[in-house]
Parts: sequence; C-alpha cells; structure tokens
Amino acid sequence: MDAGYELQKACVQRMIANSAITALVGYRFYDHVPATATGRWTAQFPFIQIGPTTMVPDDADCIDGEEITIQFDVWSSGTSGEAYDSIEARKIANLVKRSLHRADIALADNALVSLEHVLTRQVGDPNPALHHFAVQFRALIETPGA
Repeated sequence: MDAGYELQKACVQRMIANSAITALVGYRFYDHVPATATGRWTAQFPFIQIGPTTMVPDDADCIDGEEITIQFDVWSSGTSGEAYDSIEARKIANLVKRSLHRADIALADNALVSLEHVLTRQVGDPNPALHHFAVQFRALIETPGA
C-alpha cells in the first residue's frame, strides 16, 4: 500500500478516536470539501481538510524508506462565541498537533519510524469570517522492498 495514503488514513483514524477533536469537528474530515457546482463550500464548520502531502525517497543501506510531509488544514467560521473568533480554529489545530506529534501509529503494510510536528501556521483568508490553520508533520517510514 502507498505509504502516504496509509499514513493519512491512520492519522485521520487517530484524530477521530480523540474525543476532544470530535467534540469540536465531529466526523467532518474531508479530502475534498463538499461544495456547490460553483465551488461554494457547503460543509458545516469547523472541519479538518486533508492538505497537501509530499513524499521523497529516504533510502539507506538495505532499507527502503520515504520521508513524508503531511498537512491537515483546520477551518472554522469563528462562530464559537469566543472572545477572538480564531480561538476555535487555534484550539483544534493544537489538538491535532497533540494527537499526532510523536504518536506511535501502527501501519499495516509499512513501518512508521517517526512522526514529528513541524509547524502550525495561521493562514489568512480573503473571507474575514474564515479562520484557517495549517498543521504539518514530517514522517519517516520504512517501506517494503521491491
């Protein structure tokens, strides 16, 4: 199985198993955010979108591997009633970080060596009612040889 897909699936399953995350986003994890034919999102906020992933070879003597950067995008409409509307998205981003940073996640076909939080970045959006945080991780994975 593709190491990036397997990692993505396992990370989403881990976040769904985290009751603090699902208390805020429910089961709203999207690869492609539901939208109208004109592209307007129809998903209920807040939610987590599976962001970009990069995979580069990380082979060593007699070991095949990949270094994977995976990103999860947190989106909130700022309707939490908090003093600062971005607080809801910031809380969710922190929960994502804490749920996955250095997590010991078993993969069926590949072996996760490490999973480290790389950065959390608040991303501006043209719509001032939307709050977006990108949470990135770096994973090292041993893959089966050919």
